[in-house]
Amino acid sequence: MKKARVCVVGMGIGRPNGQAISRNKRGEVAALCDIDEDRMKDFSKELPNEPKLYTDYKKMCKDKEIDAVFVGTPNQLHVPIALEAVKNGKHVLVTKPLSDSEKAARKLVEVAEAEGVVNMMSLSTRFEDDVQYLGGMAQGGELGEVYYGRARSVRRSGIPTWSLGFIKAGGGAFRDMGVHVLDAAWWMMGMPQPSSVSGVAGAKFGPKGTGYTRFRKVPRKYYSQYDSDDYGGGFIRFENGAGLQVESFWASHHPEEFQIDLFGTDAGAQLKPITVYRTVKGVPQDVKIEIPKGPEAWDNIAGHFIDCILDGGECRAPLRHGLIVQQMLEGLLQSGETGEEVRFG
Repeated sequence: MKKARVCVVGMGIGRPNGQAISRNKRGEVAALCDIDEDRMKDFSKELPNEPKLYTDYKKMCKDKEIDAVFVGTPNQLHVPIALEAVKNGKHVLVTKPLSDSEKAARKLVEVAEAEGVVNMMSLSTRFEDDVQYLGGMAQGGELGEVYYGRARSVRRSGIPTWSLGFIKAGGGAFRDMGVHVLDAAWWMMGMPQPSSVSGVAGAKFGPKGTGYTRFRKVPRKYYSQYDSDDYGGGFIRFENGAGLQVESFWASHHPEEFQIDLFGTDAGAQLKPITVYRTVKGVPQDVKIEIPKGPEAWDNIAGHFIDCILDGGECRAPLRHGLIVQQMLEGLLQSGETGEEVRFG
C-alpha cells in the first residue's frame, strides 16, 4: 500500500498531528524535525517506525524520501519552513494561524498554489465533528439565511508559559485562540468575503506577570519580553451583509467559555452543545443534538490531508482559507492599535 511519508516539524502541536498521521493506515511519520533532539527522541518512542531526525529544516526539505511536511512551530516560523518545503515540491500542512502577518501568509499561498502541491491548514476546531455537523446544517440551508454570528474564546488564566513565541510579536491571544473560533464561525457561515473590521486589542495581564496558565507564577525574565495581545475583540462585516462578533481572551476575570452562535432567518443555533432554536407553529422549540463520538479532529485532519495527497481530491481547508482568516485577524489587531476601522479592498 502506498503511503504518504510526512515529516513533522515542531514537537508541540506536532505530537497530536503526528500521532494522527501515524494512526492512518495510509500515513507514515517518516521524519521529525526540531531544534531539540531529546524532544524528537521522546516522541519517536510513540511511533511504530523509527523516523529520521533533523535539526535543520532546510536539509530535511531536500530529503527525497519525504512527501509532505507538517509545520507546527511558533507562528513566526510557519512561512519560512513551509516555503522551503513547497519549493522542494513537498505538500504542506500548516497549523493555525497561517503566519504572523498577512504579507507573509500571502506570499506562501501564492508560491504553494503556483507549485501545485497540496496545501492545507490544520484546524482542530473546524474539523471537530460538532463543527462539521452544525456547519453542514447552516450551509445546507436548514437555518435559512445566516446573517449574524458570535464567536468567543475566553480563558480565566491561560497565557502560555512554555514558549516565548506565543508572547512575542507575531504571537498573542488572537492568533492563538481567537483564530479557532474566527475560522470555525466564518466557515459555518459559508465563508463570506470580509469587507471591514473594527476591533480593540491589548495586553492587561501578561506584561504584569499575571494570567498565565493555571495561575502559575512566571519569572520576570519571561514576562518582561511580552510583546503581543492577551485579549482582542471586534466586529467583522461581510460583503453579503452578514456580521460576526468575535472575542478572544487569554486571561480575564470571567468564566472559561468556548462558544459560537449562529443567527439564521429560519433558526438559530449554538455550538457547544449543539442546540437549534426554532419557532414551530408559533411555539418556540429548542432541540439539543448529541453527536455520537467519532474520530478526533486530528484524525479527520490527517485523513483528509493524506487523501488529498494520494487520491488528488479537492482540499477543504486550503492555505488560501488561512490567508483570508489571517486578513481578518490582522485587520482586527490593526484596528485595535490605530482605533480606526480597517477596510479590505
